[in-house]
Amino acid sequence: MNLSIGYIWEHSPVFAKGIWMILAIMSLWSLTVAFGKWWNLRKAQKETLKFAPEFSQFLEEDNLTEAINLAQTYKKSHVARVLGGALDEVKPLIMDGSVTVSDINSAERAVERNMLVEIVSLKRGLAILATVGSTAPFVGLLGTVFGIINAFAAMGSAGSTGIAAITVGIAEALIATGFGLMVAIPAVWFFNYFQTKIDNLTAEMTYVSKEMIDYLIKGVSGEFGRSRFTREFNTAAQKGSAPISQ
Repeated sequence: MNLSIGYIWEHSPVFAKGIWMILAIMSLWSLTVAFGKWWNLRKAQKETLKFAPEFSQFLEEDNLTEAINLAQTYKKSHVARVLGGALDEVKPLIMDGSVTVSDINSAERAVERNMLVEIVSLKRGLAILATVGSTAPFVGLLGTVFGIINAFAAMGSAGSTGIAAITVGIAEALIATGFGLMVAIPAVWFFNYFQTKIDNLTAEMTYVSKEMIDYLIKGVSGEFGRSRFTREFNTAAQKGSAPISQ
């Protein structure tokens, strides 16, 4: 008996063909998402490797304007988008020559907001991989169950218990099972891989963001910040030590 894929497809019911088509669409969808995610993360990492040293150098040189311009240049870098967006928000506060504690708090909040947006962007598409990885085996199992039902129905119609009567139904069931696993396994692999990658990228964003906040804190203890805070402290001290009038 000819049991080629074409023969099984021709003699399978519409429901079985629908299951196979659904699994094919799920596979194509997950592979498309995985390739796009891999490509975007690869470009983000390459740009971050170029951006981070230059950004740190500009901070060491107290060249905030060039640091912001640099961040706007590397549009694919996740770190550049976080720091560039945060610095652009707080630039009017810290470009007056002095950095206050309030400015640092504003910068920290801006970094946190931009990091949340960036993490959501990095995780976009992972839900599709998780859904395909968790549901594809069950879709294949559904095809398996109906394949077994069709096999027994064919056996009853033929009035025979021979293997020839149930061959197509059993083949249909096994193909659905195997197809479901073939779709699910790569999706689960890709999901775990990208989840680990995104965790590493989040650590990179956190590290460089802390470096920027450290730069601003040093500005507080620098010449401009120290003179301003010293002035504020002296004013408060003079008010506190003023003699009490009788």
